[in-house]
Order: sequence, then C-alpha cells, then structure tokens
Amino acid sequence: VHLVESGGGLVQAGGSLRLSCAASGDTTCISDMAWYRQAPGKERELISFITSDGNTFYRDSVKGRFSISGDNGILTVYLQMNSLTPEDSAVYYCNADVKCEKIISHYWGQGTQVTVSS
Repeated sequence: VHLVESGGGLVQAGGSLRLSCAASGDTTCISDMAWYRQAPGKERELISFITSDGNTFYRDSVKGRFSISGDNGILTVYLQMNSLTPEDSAVYYCNADVKCEKIISHYWGQGTQVTVSS
C-alpha cells in the first residue's frame, strides 16, 4: 500500500486547511485510515481515524474543528481542519491499517507540513 498526502501549508490562526491522503497498490484489505501528527520534540499522536464501515474517531483537542471523510470507500481520505491554532502546527501523517488473513500491517505516508501562524 502506498499513501500520498497533500494539502498542507501555511495558514493564519483561525483559518482552514484540507488534507488529502490517497491509497494505491494492494488496497483490498485496508480496514481503516487515520491521521496522525507530530510536532517538533513531541511524540506522534493520533488525530482521527475512519473505518471501512464509516465509524470515526477524533482526538479531544480537535473535536468540533476537524472532520474526517472518505471517498471511494476509504481509499482517499480527507481531513478538513477548521479554526486552526498554532498548536495544530505539525507534520501530519496518513496511516493505513491493513488486515488480511489475520495479518495486520501498517503503512505510512511521507507526511505533509501544516504551519499555523499566530
């Protein structure tokens, strides 16, 4: 599975960005897609995920501001980010969980930088 993210950039506080992640390759067994982020000096943290049957999860700090959605099932996922704050600045990574015949694999995209200026 190959993941390609796009949509990062520089935005002022209060602004919005939409991240995209497109999966390609052997996508048959993708069970869920997630967005993580990692700020300098901090651990990578889970922001949101969406499952193949449409269930979603959000980290408390982004609830009400971020929205995850999928296209073509979840082969392409979007993260709509509104009301951004400087604390949202990080490299955002797309993640795919693949579950085939009881084997679980995880795939990562290359990351996209989000910078929110105050």
